[in-house]
Amino acid sequence: MALQDLTPQLRTRLSHMERAVGWFVLLATLLLLGGFAYYLYTTAKNKGWFLIKVPYYTFTDRATGLKVGDPVQLMGLSVGHITDIQPQPPYDLEHNICIDFVIVHPYDGYLWTEGSHAKVTAAALDLLGKRVVEVTKGTNGYPTYIFSPLHTNTMAEIERLPNREEYVLAQEVWAVVNSNSTMVAKALLPLTNGVLEKIRPYVTAGLTITPTNQQRNKLMAVWDDHNAWYVAFNGRNRYGLVPDESPALTDRAERLVASVEAALPNILGLTNQLSATLSNSASMTSNLNVVAQSIQPVITNMTFITAQLQGQGTLGDWLIPTNMHRQLDVTLTNVNTTVSDADSNLVVLAESLTKSLNNLADVTSNLNGQVQANTNILTHLSDTIVHSDQFIQGLKHHWLLRSAFKTKKTNSPPAKVHLQLESPKSATEK
Repeated sequence: MALQDLTPQLRTRLSHMERAVGWFVLLATLLLLGGFAYYLYTTAKNKGWFLIKVPYYTFTDRATGLKVGDPVQLMGLSVGHITDIQPQPPYDLEHNICIDFVIVHPYDGYLWTEGSHAKVTAAALDLLGKRVVEVTKGTNGYPTYIFSPLHTNTMAEIERLPNREEYVLAQEVWAVVNSNSTMVAKALLPLTNGVLEKIRPYVTAGLTITPTNQQRNKLMAVWDDHNAWYVAFNGRNRYGLVPDESPALTDRAERLVASVEAALPNILGLTNQLSATLSNSASMTSNLNVVAQSIQPVITNMTFITAQLQGQGTLGDWLIPTNMHRQLDVTLTNVNTTVSDADSNLVVLAESLTKSLNNLADVTSNLNGQVQANTNILTHLSDTIVHSDQFIQGLKHHWLLRSAFKTKKTNSPPAKVHLQLESPKSATEK
């Protein structure tokens, strides 16, 4: 039925209904678009599309067990993924495979210019040769990337900067003295008066600085290890981490099998030697059994003999009777007493001898003191002895006392006169 055939009331009511349906369709479309946009946002957020991805690269000997999209780990956490794996040019003799990967911000703050490495290791609990890229935490140096812009200014321009303390050095300053390079100032030092005075003699051109209060949401500069400064990031100058590669599990298993195969002949030879040793031990034990059986009667006889040495009327009692036992006891007791007395007497004698030696030492020391005090005492004693001898000789020759010194005659034979024998030649010469 045509619209013109409807009454005005129906046409008015139908136009209101069409308007309501139109608004409903528009609202439903907006809700659908909003839900789809929220879904896209949530998906992008979960996928990390809004996160800052910091690019790095490293090298490895082979790409075995690695593929694009594999996670990159830091301290056991998945902080990025591999973006590309490409072989190096044929003339590069130092590296084989280049691995490009990204680290999600802010985990790039753990990677510094010193101490950070990219280690390609075998995946845990993986026996099929799967490997992962693991980066290690830096220990020293500078951040690999910064998020503040770079400025190159002369020393005069830097001194005129407002809020100069909010800027830091974006490079290292070196001094060359007698062909020796010495670092004057490290990067990221604030531009204080002391730092400027220290580096002024060594800055001949512009100085690269960066503000600390102008952080951006994108990468602004990357550290250049060769020139020791930050350079502007252009998307291609990525920072390279030093590779620290460990062999895959299959390679280690192959080397282990090769080592076992190389050692297997020695092991077989050792088993042969052990077999020969066991055979010799078995024959030795059989011979020992024969010897033990042959010596058993001797042991039985010795047991019987030793049993006969005890008790009354036995061989032991016959060799050493009871009276001899008592005499031996008395003798040993007397010897013990004598030794004890001798020991005590020796102690007393040693003490007496010590006292005598001490007294003798005192006498000699006193005599030595007297001699040293009277230096002419020896001369006087000598003169006294000489005069005494002269006095005695004078008494012997005195007529009144001469008879007192005469020797009595005895029946002893006269003293023999010893004649000196001379040769005829000596007699002729005389």
